[in-house]
Order: sequence, then C-alpha cells, then structure tokens
Amino acid sequence: MSLDELVGAIRTFPGVTRKHPIHEIVDLLPLKDFPQVFAAEGEDAAAIEYGNDYLLFAADGIMSSLVKSDPFYAGYFAVLVNVNDIAAMGGRAIAMVDVISMKSSKVCNQILRGMEQGVKKFDVPIVGGHTHPDSDFDSIEISIMGSVPKGDIILSSTAAEGDDIVFVADLDGFYPKNLPYAWDTTTLKSDEVVQKQMAALPILASEHLVNAGKDMSNPGNIGTLGMMLEVSSLGGTVDVSKIPKPGNVDLVQWCLSYQGFGFVFSCPPENSARVIEIFGSVGAAGAVVGSIDGSRELKLQMGGETRVLFDFSKEIITGCHPKEKR
Repeated sequence: MSLDELVGAIRTFPGVTRKHPIHEIVDLLPLKDFPQVFAAEGEDAAAIEYGNDYLLFAADGIMSSLVKSDPFYAGYFAVLVNVNDIAAMGGRAIAMVDVISMKSSKVCNQILRGMEQGVKKFDVPIVGGHTHPDSDFDSIEISIMGSVPKGDIILSSTAAEGDDIVFVADLDGFYPKNLPYAWDTTTLKSDEVVQKQMAALPILASEHLVNAGKDMSNPGNIGTLGMMLEVSSLGGTVDVSKIPKPGNVDLVQWCLSYQGFGFVFSCPPENSARVIEIFGSVGAAGAVVGSIDGSRELKLQMGGETRVLFDFSKEIITGCHPKEKR
C-alpha cells in the first residue's frame, strides 16, 4: 500500500464525505442570543451552563445501511456512540432517550435487543423517547445527557501548536460479520471492564492533561483527527507507522474503522506518557503519532514520504468554526 492510496481512501471514504453538509445546518441555527451555551458545533456534545457543571447533550442517528444489515448492532451502536460522545468531553453519561420508527416488527425487536444490551453494558438508562409504530421504514436515533465539572471539560476546538498527537485505542476486538469498518471491542468484554474503560476519560479530564480530544468515530482515526484540527484552525503531521494497530488488520481498513473504544488527543508533550498510562491501565494501547502545528494542513508521513491529506485553508470536513461566535 502506498501513501497516495491511503490518502485517497481517507478522502473518499463515506465516513468523511458525509460530514460535509453539517455546516449548512448549524449555520441556520444561531447561538449568539443564548449565552448559557458554552460549546456546541464542532464538539462531540454541546455544553450548557448549569451551576458548577456543564450539562452535556449529544444525539446520533444510525445509518439506514446498518439498520438493514444488522439491526441488533444498530441498536447497540446507537447506545455506544452516544456514550462515547459524552466520554470524549471528559463527562459521565446520565441518561438517554430514543426515537424508534418501526416498519418490521422483527427488525424492531432486534434493534431493541441491541439497545437493551447497550444499556446494561454501559450502565446508562433509556428513560423515554418517542415511537412511530406505523412507519414505512425502520430507524433508531438516541439522544444522551451527561455532565462534567466546568474546569474539566475536554473540547475538540482547543488543540495547541506544539502539542503531541496521541492516539489511543483498544486493540482487543473484532469486525462483526458484514461490518468491515466497525471494530467491536465491547460486546465480548464484561460490563465491569467496559465501564472501567469509560471511567478513564473523567480521570484524564480531572488531571487536565490534554488541550483537546475527540472520540474516533465514523471518519476513522485520521479523519477524526482532521475534524479536531479543522475546528481548532490548526494543522499537524502524523507518522502512519506509529499508529497503534492490531497486527492482523489491514492498515487502510484500520484507519477507516469506527472504534468501539478509541480517542485522539492534542496534549503537551510532557503529559503524553501519563495519558498513555491511564489508557494502558484499562487495556487500551496508546502512542504519540505526530505533532500539532499552525499550518492548517493535515499531513501524513510514511516510508520517508509526506503527503497533504487535507488543507483546511481551502477545503472542509464539517465546515464548523466554533471559535467564531454565531
């Protein structure tokens, strides 16, 4: 595999390209008249002023292709992705609500079984929502609420020049049948182990070790880093050979995979070892894979070659600019 092939695969991956319309929606929803909103677009969850804490709000809808190919995983991942969004902000999840549309009772039952397992696995209740029992399609969306002390919140938009880029991921997982880009690290682990992993994020946040962070979601590890750099108005360089990866997984597949437990951080170099230690204690591998700079370009290095993956002075992933008050 050449570096050009990796660049091309990431740039054309639907997990990246389907993020492009996000700014068209957020641009229509002004926030300037709502001072209680501390953070919103470009972040994994919105942060709302609430006493000494921020209330965290996030929502995710599951792609129709996943609902069709594996309804159980659609329900389970609907929980997982939301819990990860709260964890990425340094927070603890409180509760969820769902919106489920039903065409097939069989598909709906499988979705519900997946949600049931997710609730048990992550110990976060679903406390209500809305049901469309007579829909002409099957779908599942979940919204989640969490909280984080104000001094501990981790944002995506606050990376700093000179920071290390740290990738952490649980390499003990597998690709479920028909899901070649979903790295499952949670369904076969005990509830106790999975919850301990999620609890590592508030510990990281309380020690104030990172300047920015984001959970590795549909754009994959490098694509998620790209979103963080874009909203921070910065650039960076990644040495692809340093990315933690299971030995038997293809590099391109790995870089495009949604991670059951994976995060990217921008942190001062003196803190990187501690960040990696925290995640190592809960079974996740970590490594410094590059550094942050002011170029507004995300560059990849491999085998002595360097390529520009994204130039954020000319192009977008999401088009969100949280530093500009809307």
